[in-house]
Amino acid sequence: MKTAEIRRRYIDFFVRNGHVEVPSTPLVYNDPTLLFVNAGMVPFKPYFTGAEDPPFVRAVSVQKCVRTLDIEEVGKTTRHGTFFQMNGNFSFGDYFKQGAIEYAWELVTGSQADGNYGFDADKVWVTVYLDDDEAAAMWREVGVPDERIQRRGLKDNYWHMGVPGPGGPCSEIYIDRGPEFGPDGGPIVDEDRFLEIWNLVFQTEELSAVRAKDDFDVARPLPSKNIDTGMGLERTAYLLQGVANMYEIDEIFPVITAAAELAGTRYGADREADVRLRVVGDHVRSALMLMTDGVTPGNEARGYVLRRLLRRSIRSMRLLGVNDPVLPELLPLSKSLMEQSYPEVTSQWQRVSQIAYGEEEAFRRTLAAGTQIFDLAVAETKRSDTRILGGDQAFQLHDTYGFPIDLTLEMASEAGLEVDQDRFRVLMQEQKDRAKADARAKKGGTVNTEAYRSLRASGETPFLGFTDLSVDSRVRGIVADGELVQSARPGDIVEVVLDETPFYAEAGGQDADQGVLTGNGLALDVLDVQRPIQGLVVHKVLVNEGELATGAQVLAQVDAPARFAACQAHTSTHIVNAALRQLLGQGTHQAGSYNKPGYLRFDFNASQALSPALRSELEGVVNAAIRDDFEVTDRELPLDEAKALGAQAMFGEKYGNVVRMVELAGPWSRELCGGTHVARTSQIGLVNLLGEQSVGSGIRRVEALVSTEAFEKFAAERALVATLSETLKTQPEQLTDRVEKLLAQLKAAEKQIETYRTRELLAGAAKLAEKAVTVAGGVRVVAEQVAGVGGGDLRIMALDVRSALGSDAAVVALVGGTDAKPVIAVATNEAARARGAKAGALVGIGAAELGGRGGGKDDFAQGGGSNGAAAADAVGAVRDAVAAL
Repeated sequence: MKTAEIRRRYIDFFVRNGHVEVPSTPLVYNDPTLLFVNAGMVPFKPYFTGAEDPPFVRAVSVQKCVRTLDIEEVGKTTRHGTFFQMNGNFSFGDYFKQGAIEYAWELVTGSQADGNYGFDADKVWVTVYLDDDEAAAMWREVGVPDERIQRRGLKDNYWHMGVPGPGGPCSEIYIDRGPEFGPDGGPIVDEDRFLEIWNLVFQTEELSAVRAKDDFDVARPLPSKNIDTGMGLERTAYLLQGVANMYEIDEIFPVITAAAELAGTRYGADREADVRLRVVGDHVRSALMLMTDGVTPGNEARGYVLRRLLRRSIRSMRLLGVNDPVLPELLPLSKSLMEQSYPEVTSQWQRVSQIAYGEEEAFRRTLAAGTQIFDLAVAETKRSDTRILGGDQAFQLHDTYGFPIDLTLEMASEAGLEVDQDRFRVLMQEQKDRAKADARAKKGGTVNTEAYRSLRASGETPFLGFTDLSVDSRVRGIVADGELVQSARPGDIVEVVLDETPFYAEAGGQDADQGVLTGNGLALDVLDVQRPIQGLVVHKVLVNEGELATGAQVLAQVDAPARFAACQAHTSTHIVNAALRQLLGQGTHQAGSYNKPGYLRFDFNASQALSPALRSELEGVVNAAIRDDFEVTDRELPLDEAKALGAQAMFGEKYGNVVRMVELAGPWSRELCGGTHVARTSQIGLVNLLGEQSVGSGIRRVEALVSTEAFEKFAAERALVATLSETLKTQPEQLTDRVEKLLAQLKAAEKQIETYRTRELLAGAAKLAEKAVTVAGGVRVVAEQVAGVGGGDLRIMALDVRSALGSDAAVVALVGGTDAKPVIAVATNEAARARGAKAGALVGIGAAELGGRGGGKDDFAQGGGSNGAAAADAVGAVRDAVAAL
């Protein structure tokens, strides 16, 4: 049974049983505790915690997920995969244990002809929580005998999110794979033979302090009993497809087969090669899905995870003997396997492929640079008379230069060295521990929403700011340090919830409003406005005068000029978006934005920088749209209808069934947006494009000033032009020609100076060559300090000295620069290199004495440091290293 068919049967089964099908959210989700969606229930978490009211009582989904903590285990076990799909059915106060168990039993063991999975009922085992007699009895009722019902404790059969929120006992369904996979005795004996496919969670309790999987406090019973289940789609697939592990299912294995063909090997012929092939199959698919959902390679957070997946794929193929680019062969194949279930893979393909192929090329350059650093480490190791490359050096190669440990081991072996793997593993574990501690800190830093939920229970906070900037309202509640309080005094900074508000809460890239709250003897500055939970607007305020009390009547007043400027900036952001799509094509998509009074920035996907001409054209299109005085309108409509009209949406944003669409000149610009805007584009006045730059692989950013700030920038530039015209005694329109002439004259003068400098250097090179000494082995060495000679001149001098020494084995090591920034250059001739004197390794030895590092080729290399006082030691170390060859 194909994976897509297993997926379809799951959804169809629950839809037939009264569940609403909920599409998978993107892997990038608006949750500060998560890098990626890592469980099927994540999109439903606000409903389980009570932060939002569920729009349905029954739901079913197949959610895209990514987990990366066990990335090193991928390929080594049957269970570890980075990208996976989680089938889930959910009940919000509707059916409970009996319904969940009966549905699960029917789908798992029911006939395939009837749309079920058809597992042998005699192969099904279940676990329940220790004292959950009710669940055990229900399993017996559907047909599971006592001997195949096992009881387990909190670590195995109690589920919670790891943070305060809902929790409850769970029941897990296992399939017996047979004696060839391990000993008998059920899941408590062997979880390889008895493979878990489905977890049914019976949410009954609200937890407060959560310290560990089995260490937490129960605050109170949940207001309703909920069901949250998760079935691993890939696990179910490899059981129904009769293959040995998740890597051999139909959505992954064709990539493995193709990778094996590229490597000239056969899957199954060699265990070590099989692990590498499984890494490729898993990581190529995972990277494809992450990039489809808007992630781009980078050095932090989500981007780092994606970069690591791509590089591990490329590295694994290199270790299999494939040095040519591989992603152009493997990524399209993975696309063809996933697009049936996820059509967005096709619609985003042009962008995704550009990013992936560019990243592979960049990594190939990294590998080339890493090889040079590795050569230095090998030279230092051999010089210290040891055969073990330090774990610290291996870790630095891995962590700083992106050089994979597997390649380090392989190349060290070729150089006759071993690697201190124990020390490397210690450092890697410390890094993982820091990452996990950071993740725990993020979870621990999750805002306790209990106070907000208590206030939200009285109803949503109506936002009146689209039409009114001054509203009489009542203080519904005051929150200080996460707790409800009754009052606040002058000097206090607290959070205030009003019955209704004109203040815009930060969202959609638009900054929050500022303003004041005033009342009978009260004066409060509004510093920030947020929505910590859906439907509740929270104002962060500084109490300036009076004692603020719950129930107080206040006048909420938005800073009107600042709001209008924010509207100008936000509408300008929409114009920039539309202009970029007009100029670059409809495949251009927003990747982020930020706007505040007078300023905007806009991120978008692009494979290369905008040319100066294109930047100028972009600014022209934007300001033409402003001059054309487009009407700006908004309306609410169903999400599907808005998408059908071509409205642009952001990756990772969560939208309801009814959305607000903002239009400029009708179809010219349509975006889903909850922000504030001007009524007509002419109210913006002017946009001044500041520049454009890269902010990540395949992502560009434009920045601009808006309205008054834009005019002030142009005025400042006009004043600068006037000053330059006066200084250079020319008309403004002739400035370019005048500056070009001055630059030409300057260039000619610099060329003449360079000619004199070269003559001086050649004379100095001859004198240095006379100082050559012959060391052990018959190599002539010039090792001298030439104070004040910079990097470019030092190179010329070193090469000239080498030439002056003739064809006999010779090495030149010169240190120049300044005391604060010394530079070192090493040059070797062919005869010296034949005796093992390689400039790239030698310069590293000298640069280390200077407190720095260096690198280069065998014939010439340069480096630098920070301790010029050690210049004599640096050239001496090179001389000694040559003598030791």
